[in-house]
Order: sequence, then structure tokens, then C-alpha cells
Amino acid sequence: MNQVNIIMQTDFDGVASPKRGKVRDIYDLGNRLLIVVTDRISAYDVIMAEGIPGKGAVLNQISKYWFDRTKDIIPNHLISTEVDDYPQEFHRYRDVLQGRSMLVKKTSPLPVECVVRGYIAGSGWKEYKDSQSICGIPLPSGVLESGRLETPIFTPSTKAEIGDHDENITFEETVDLIGQELAEKLRDVSIALYSKARDIADEKGIIIADTKFEFGINQDTQELILIDEALTPDSSRFWPKDKYEPGRSQKSFDKQFVRDYLSSIDWDKTPPPPPLPPIVISGTSEKYREALSRFLD
Repeated sequence: MNQVNIIMQTDFDGVASPKRGKVRDIYDLGNRLLIVVTDRISAYDVIMAEGIPGKGAVLNQISKYWFDRTKDIIPNHLISTEVDDYPQEFHRYRDVLQGRSMLVKKTSPLPVECVVRGYIAGSGWKEYKDSQSICGIPLPSGVLESGRLETPIFTPSTKAEIGDHDENITFEETVDLIGQELAEKLRDVSIALYSKARDIADEKGIIIADTKFEFGINQDTQELILIDEALTPDSSRFWPKDKYEPGRSQKSFDKQFVRDYLSSIDWDKTPPPPPLPPIVISGTSEKYREALSRFLD
């Protein structure tokens, strides 16, 4: 496969090196950040050696789509996705930045991953089978794999460093981390965001089974705002509505395609990662692009 247009990392002359996350390169501009979404992909908290063509641009555009549509629920960190609005030293890198970057407000991130589940899948399904609960929330008996929950549930997790694994925690443990009032606000806002997005996506033929949000405190106003990414195939399970059938795992528009391949070869989920075959790389790229096209249609 031609790897020429795959951007695995960025470095710009005259600009301090970024902090690198699993997917994003983050440039600290003082009271703002410039986030560049690369084509890196991670699975089971390990970054794969290969990139996915066009993935970064897809993630960036989907996040912008949802930031625009959910700002009535909570403010978010997006300032601009136009390179002309970035500091001058970045303008000559327009070809790299356009479409896969955003200028955002700088915040103090909260140490909690805010997961909302509307369906039982993934680690939630495994936990339900063991205990008929998820993150300490008791659930009815008889729910099938990929089954829809009558009411979405808030199932937070810790935020792990790169190479470590997030761990599910209870709401009470969230309160211990950040306090009762803020924990309740995160729960209520996360469920409101998911519920609105679920209804919009349903009209586009996509089921959002679950998703993850991150929040930070605006350093200027001290208000809670939505940060990082929003409702992307990296942070969510997207299922095609017309193929949905409870009682089994679902076809998807997300990186489950990569996870399924890795599961099929019995990888132990520790670095180094195994190589991804060209068919998995191209197939994942197609799934991400289809998700974007459905939302923008």
C-alpha cells in the first residue's frame, strides 16, 4: 500500500516539539493549543506501526461536526480549524494542517474518561456477563450482546498514560477523584451529549452504541468545557443501523475492524504490535470515510 500520504507524526521548523498522544500531536501555544490529528491508530492502548490513510482528517472533521451541534449543551474548546487563524509560524505548513488540525482553548483536563453506553458491547458486555452490572450499575437480566439499554448509563474510567490501560471505575470512585458536584455534572452532561448525538446519528443510519468524552476546566473562565475529540470512530462504537441485530457482535464504522483482526491472531496486547495487513489498513480507512460521509450527507 502507498504510504506517501499517511502522516504518522508532525514536526515543524521553528516550533517547539509537540506532546504526542496516541493519535494527536499537541503544540502548546501558551493560553491555546494547536492539535494536529495524525493517521496513527491504537488498539488495546498500543499504537500500531502503520497508519490509516486519511484517518486524521476524518476524525478532525467529525469532531468539528459534533462540536458545532452540541455547543448548546456545553461549551467546547474549539476556536478554529482555519489555518489562517493559527499563529503565523504555522501558515507555511498549510498542506499538512488543513483539514486535520484545530486551534483550541487550553484547559486543565479532568482525570476521568466519561463513557456513556446506550448498548452493551465490548468490555461492558464482558462485565455484564460476569456480574449483571457495569461499573457498579446493576442491569436487568436477559440483555443480549449488543442489546439496547432502556436508559443510557454513565460508566467512567481512569485516564491511563500511553501504554497503560484505562480502568473502569464506579461513580463513587469518580466522586472521590473530583468531588460530588463535578462528578454529577460530568454524568449529566455526558448523558445529554450522548442522547442528542444518538438521535442525530439515528437519522443518518448510524447507531452510536457507546462513546467517550473528555472535559477540562477553562483556565480563563473556570467553566467546564468539552475537550479532545467528540463522537468519532476512535472514541465511539458506530454500527450501521440497517445491519443491527442484537445477540452478536456488530459490523461497525470504527476501529473494531482492527481489534477484530488483532483478536484473530491471538496477539497478547502488549508492545510491539503485530503488522497490520494492507486489507485491514484499507478496510479501516474506508469505514472511517463512510462514517464521515454519512454525517455530512
